Amino acid sequence: MIQLIYLAKHLNFYGRIQKKRPKINLPTLALLTDNQQLTDLLKKINSLPKGSLVIFRHYNCPDRALLANKAVILCRARRINFIIAKDINLAITLGVGLHLPEYSIPYVPVKLRLRHNKIRPDLLLTAAVHGTIALKQANHLGVNATLISPVFPTTSHIGLSSIGCIAFRRLVRLATTGTYALGGITSHTVISLVGSGAIGIATVSGFNDYQSK
Repeated sequence: MIQLIYLAKHLNFYGRIQKKRPKINLPTLALLTDNQQLTDLLKKINSLPKGSLVIFRHYNCPDRALLANKAVILCRARRINFIIAKDINLAITLGVGLHLPEYSIPYVPVKLRLRHNKIRPDLLLTAAVHGTIALKQANHLGVNATLISPVFPTTSHIGLSSIGCIAFRRLVRLATTGTYALGGITSHTVISLVGSGAIGIATVSGFNDYQSK
């Protein structure tokens, strides 16, 4: 994992300037949770480096709110950033930031815009994007960061065309805030993204699985 973290920090060695909300400290590593791939979420959180970001999805978890509350407590104790995916009401209840799936970007409710821009501008707002149109929508919304995917072929989305290195770099240049590379990220594939200007990398299964062989 050490090599992967080192490479992730060098995706942005050109020092790309964030054009909006520069006071938000964006982590280098982001973990997207999944109740099928991460059966022991709290154990996985304990394995993350301090300062990482956890994007809590677990959409089909029957006790989602309860698990999210436990994860928030653990993340705060370990100084790990934590945000909720999709559910603004749960995010408000827990006092954390929010992650938007791509399809929801054009339909963001007024209360989220008000919370992000006026009430809690200190909380992260991120969005998933898969192409230029969604990225421009995310830019217009003023998110703190976008997760661009899938950069490389991935087993979690078999059959879905990957973006590739060239298109990923182009999307990074179009972004007005920090960007993360997501999809097929390993300590080998991430080498081709060094210097792309991305702020970091994101994975679903965690970073311990991505050490060099």
